[in-house]
Amino acid sequence: MRLISTLGIAAIVALVAIATAFSMAPPRVNGTVGPGFTISLKKAGKLVKTLKRGRTTFVVSDKASIHNFHLKGPGLSRMITGIGFTGTKTVTVLLKRGRYTYVCDVHPSIIGHFRVL
Repeated sequence: MRLISTLGIAAIVALVAIATAFSMAPPRVNGTVGPGFTISLKKAGKLVKTLKRGRTTFVVSDKASIHNFHLKGPGLSRMITGIGFTGTKTVTVLLKRGRYTYVCDVHPSIIGHFRVL
């Protein structure tokens, strides 16, 4: 009987550990550039205005080979997609407090901003 209780407790501890590991996945945001002269960054379908500091996964869909998606901020300059590329790329970056910009370097009027708190 004691063995069954011990195994039951061990199983519960293992399930809690697994659930905690899955909940620690970084938040995910979705960026899009093109096909026209547009760029956006959304989370759950809403335009991103603020994010929490820490690791964040960016999934960027580049729909035009004439654009790129360049993320810039405190201690960060990451070209997620480049000129000539169309498709989707996924990267995880460490965001620090401050103001961030995502921009097409070829067309600097295609630009967006968000803050990290």
